Amino acid sequence: MTEADVRSRAPHLFRGRVLVFAAIIVSALTLRAAVTSISPLFGRIGADLHFGSAVVGLVGMLPPAMFAVFGLLTPIIVKRTGLERAALIAMTLTTIGMATRAFAPGTASLLGLSAIALAGMGIGNVVIPPLVKRYFSDRLAVVSTLYICALQISTMVPPLLAVPVAEAHGWRISIGVWSLVGVAAAVPWLGVVLARRGRDTEDVSAEAGSAAVHEAGPGKIWRSSLAWGMVCMFAMTSFITYSMLTWLPTILTDAGIDEALAGASVAAFGAMGLISSLVAPSLCARLRNPFGLVVAAAVFYLVGFAGLYFSPTSGTVLWVCFIGLGTMTFPMSLTLINLRTRTPAGSSGLSGFTQGLGYVVSATGPLSFGLLHTLSGGWAVPILVLTGCVAVLLVGGFFCCRPRMLEDTW
Repeated sequence: MTEADVRSRAPHLFRGRVLVFAAIIVSALTLRAAVTSISPLFGRIGADLHFGSAVVGLVGMLPPAMFAVFGLLTPIIVKRTGLERAALIAMTLTTIGMATRAFAPGTASLLGLSAIALAGMGIGNVVIPPLVKRYFSDRLAVVSTLYICALQISTMVPPLLAVPVAEAHGWRISIGVWSLVGVAAAVPWLGVVLARRGRDTEDVSAEAGSAAVHEAGPGKIWRSSLAWGMVCMFAMTSFITYSMLTWLPTILTDAGIDEALAGASVAAFGAMGLISSLVAPSLCARLRNPFGLVVAAAVFYLVGFAGLYFSPTSGTVLWVCFIGLGTMTFPMSLTLINLRTRTPAGSSGLSGFTQGLGYVVSATGPLSFGLLHTLSGGWAVPILVLTGCVAVLLVGGFFCCRPRMLEDTW
């Protein structure tokens, strides 16, 4: 291709990447909203729909369970539809689920419609990392940082607004309004799908003027210690995160803290995840072996858990912030999916394997945390289990942070 040809194609390629960039960022803003917008309102919704703590645990278990199922199914979906169409399907399901569950007349319909939204989010979780690698292989650290930050914003903002909006307009409006973000995410993906009609499986890096990348198959990922390390680190991070998102408001209200402050604490938890998301992807890209970051995350977790148990009403924000900083292993996992693979195909395979199995494990977090609380009559045993998760996280981090590529390890 001549220099003149490259210049003539540049405007088209630039517009294409901008549209995909917008689609990725807005999609990331939806990928936690269906989860975090509802947890501060469990008391109100339970009183209206007549369910108790057992259903709260089930609702808390539903997100990682659906993420697990669709983490394993999404690679199959992608083979049939392509990454871009899978992303459009994801945003469509998320929008429909979040909009319709606001009208749920009972517990069963609330769970079923939430499952539709979470199915879309589960597909989105898996396809976004390989889409970043496909379109932005020359800017992995920057784009990974931005989309993970958007993901953390979707963790932080909905619980901050949940109670005030519910007090002003009711809980149905409070959880349903986030479907508008899903619509905003679906529109650019529709544009991308129409622009790439018939070319969904092509590697865009070749179009952008860079060397073509051979799309190697995912191989037998289950034979890779790197992949299992990723699963362990991602699973333990998600186990802790969803346990906290589900039960942190209850832990704090049991300690005598009011409902609004408990909801704000969940937002602070998400804010710390946002801060770590600004730093972790770039550090992962710069460090040959970022295991030191995993050790730092473990220290943050342990200090936060100790403070939350021994002094929940004194220094509450500090303990929540420490636990939130511990979740830096989440953006690390998403970044390493691309840094430890050579191709979008390898990234897609590792993303599905890591998130599928990781969420299978983490799905047990909210329910088991609640059951342990009920059986033990306190929060000591559940928090002790989370401390054990930190040990497993360290082991997994050791294996997945070592400087090697997935394609060389099976």
